[in-house]
Amino acid sequence: MTQHDRESRGSEPTAPSQRTPLSAQPSVSLRSPAELAEALPYLLGFYPDDSLVVVALHGERGRFGGRLRVGLPDADSGWAAFAAQLAECLDSSSRARDARPDGALLFLCREPGTERTGREVMERLRPLVQHLRRACGDLEMPVYEALCLSEGRYFSYCCPDSGCCPPEGVAIERSGTSPMAAAAAYAGMPMHGSLRDMEKRLAALGPPFAEEQIRVLEGADAELTGRMLFEEGRQQVRAETLALLGRLLERFQRRLPDTATQISAQDAQDDGLLGHDECASVILAIQDRETRDQVAAWTDGADSAHALRLWRALARRCAGPYSGHGVPLIALAGWVAWKSGDVPTARVALGLALRTDPDYLFAQLLHHACNEGLDPELVRRCLRNGGETELGDDEDGPPDGEAEDATC
Repeated sequence: MTQHDRESRGSEPTAPSQRTPLSAQPSVSLRSPAELAEALPYLLGFYPDDSLVVVALHGERGRFGGRLRVGLPDADSGWAAFAAQLAECLDSSSRARDARPDGALLFLCREPGTERTGREVMERLRPLVQHLRRACGDLEMPVYEALCLSEGRYFSYCCPDSGCCPPEGVAIERSGTSPMAAAAAYAGMPMHGSLRDMEKRLAALGPPFAEEQIRVLEGADAELTGRMLFEEGRQQVRAETLALLGRLLERFQRRLPDTATQISAQDAQDDGLLGHDECASVILAIQDRETRDQVAAWTDGADSAHALRLWRALARRCAGPYSGHGVPLIALAGWVAWKSGDVPTARVALGLALRTDPDYLFAQLLHHACNEGLDPELVRRCLRNGGETELGDDEDGPPDGEAEDATC
């Protein structure tokens, strides 16, 4: 049996708590590198820029199992250890959730930088693929296909047939009419564009918003910090913040985004709904842990879409020296996305929060819970009961290590 004779069958990548019985899921057969390359964004819910994706395969027909997405490492001196750790992570997490993998797929996504062409990108990453194939083989989960996606083309590391996979690569069809695209549409799976586009929605604004926002933040910082030095002041600021957020959320509910416009235009409309003083008050007050937890417990399902817009808009105001102040807001964006069932958006937001502040335990625990497929209702109930300790903010360290955006 050749590499391409092995049939991979997949269904929508949902968290275990959201999964329906296998008999009720749409089933798609992918039999060629072209179909695998086109299916990648549907496996994650977005196109993973500058990423390595590893997918576990189960059974003789190669049913899709767990998947991991991590940023591509830059330093090739550590590729062997990196490959061994990633293979072990896929194997152990798959065993914990379902069963040990019988094989794996690899996707390496990177656009040319110092390399001038997609072919040069593919050759640059070839040693990493060799390390990964060896590491997976040592765990008895052979790599049946490894694809490099660059410049809108795919290159196979495994296919020896130049007629199927020529050295110059093959253009990736993005017609939206593939079996995987049809199954995703049937299942109601959201597609969010690229990872870079999703992270940009949470990135700090530039001029002219940034300069004025920084000036207002600097003016409000000393006054608000002084008030929060004492318990009575903290409680008063907390009450004021919740009241202000209530008014802001109502404002966002009244002004719905124009879905006919581009995402950037929708975000710009949301940016215009907020005043600099309002943003400064929320950004500074939300750094308090108890305020953050009360805010997290505050929105219900009906408000989640508007709250996500609000957290994004507030995170975009955390510019310059206040960039670190955006972490609680980005984590809250991940929380409401996860709570509303948008797992891809949740993982991207929580991963970005941890990349900004790896020690932010609230984001660590939400990221871990989301990846483990826990029920967000358990977290919401804990927050509403004031369970800061259960959320882990008083613990000494993070949960067991995991890949940056593990989706297995």
